[in-house]
Amino acid sequence: MTSDDRKLPTGFGRLWTAQTVSSLGDGVSHAALPLIALTLTRDPMALAVVTAAGTLPWLLFGVLGGALVDRWDRRRTMWVTDAARAVLLAAPAAAAALDVLSIPLLAAVAFLLGLGGLFFDTAATAYLPDLLGRDPALLERANSRLRGAQTAMSGFAGPPAGSALLALGRAVPLLADAVSFALSALLVRTLPAMPRPVPEVRESLLRQARAGASYVFRDRLLLGLALRPAVGNVAFLAVETVLALFAHDRLGIDTYGFGLLLTAEATGGLLGAGIASHLSRRLGTGTALTCTAAVEGLAILGLAAAPNPYVAGLALAVCGAGMGATMVLGPSLRQTIVPAHLMGRVASTSRMLAMCAAPIGAFLGGWLATTYDIRTPLYAAAVLLLAMTTVTASMTSNRRVEAALRAAAPLRPGGPDHPASKEPAQERGGPGS
Repeated sequence: MTSDDRKLPTGFGRLWTAQTVSSLGDGVSHAALPLIALTLTRDPMALAVVTAAGTLPWLLFGVLGGALVDRWDRRRTMWVTDAARAVLLAAPAAAAALDVLSIPLLAAVAFLLGLGGLFFDTAATAYLPDLLGRDPALLERANSRLRGAQTAMSGFAGPPAGSALLALGRAVPLLADAVSFALSALLVRTLPAMPRPVPEVRESLLRQARAGASYVFRDRLLLGLALRPAVGNVAFLAVETVLALFAHDRLGIDTYGFGLLLTAEATGGLLGAGIASHLSRRLGTGTALTCTAAVEGLAILGLAAAPNPYVAGLALAVCGAGMGATMVLGPSLRQTIVPAHLMGRVASTSRMLAMCAAPIGAFLGGWLATTYDIRTPLYAAAVLLLAMTTVTASMTSNRRVEAALRAAAPLRPGGPDHPASKEPAQERGGPGS
């Protein structure tokens, strides 16, 4: 993957703007929904239901959703989904204005918003490589900008805005999120249409979903790329579950300081997304992925041993940088090497694995902290991340990455085998098998 000065197409600017606006709305609702729920109940289980409802669609329909995206027009899927989410948010906003809002309604809205996110995110992941001609360098630059904007909007700007808007009324942040979805839908509607990746085939949805999942599990490179966020989520959720308590009890950090601690991690994420392409050019994508995994593990180890808030903040920033770079390099590589007609299913399978791993990490962190010590989940997470680095290093090596890129080259526009992908005969094995 070499550096060049080619500009990203105009269509990408509209896609980037749409996702930036939508991420701002996501950040607003991410902060506002739990706070709105808190005005209705103090029952921790009821609050947990609202939080968990947003993740359930990925657990229940992740692979099937990817199969549907591979059947549908991806641009249309994105703008229709965002338009539907804008309309959906009118229900809780009206209920809040009429003072009839309830926990079951909030949970249902969170579930449907999560379902919309499943379809939008999967379709956007599948649409981007078509828009950029599956060019590795352009995909890295594009994903770097998308990831940076998502971190800035949902991590920095959105949550404070959501809290501030909530002070004006419970309906206000919901309406603001609805406006962000509507603007995103209008922008996505103007994107260039892409040809359907494959003609209709007479296969059941379940069979197509199974074919997409098996494509990931049979390909060592794709499996390595999927294991990174899955194992990472176990580790990071184990840390996140006890981080507030660790910061308060061991580091003496108050509520305001804890917010600054999270800001340090988000700042590192922005830096990591920005330097991902440079790391790929200097080290090779495979080696860069191995290095970022090692950095994440060592950073969590440093956090566990941190003697004061400043060292803890630095450790979280370094960890965030590793995560930010990984979230650019991994998806960019996947978008380059996966055939277009499988892109939705492969992306959703990888995301589903990561989402399924999150509750395991949360339970593990709580159990270790209760059974042993508040630092134990952090040390366990560091060991897990470093062990994952050893396991996946050969699966995502430079040699394997380069072989997969060579194998995928004919499938790019202009390549001899490109025309819209072929019948499911290509589903027999992955590019790095």
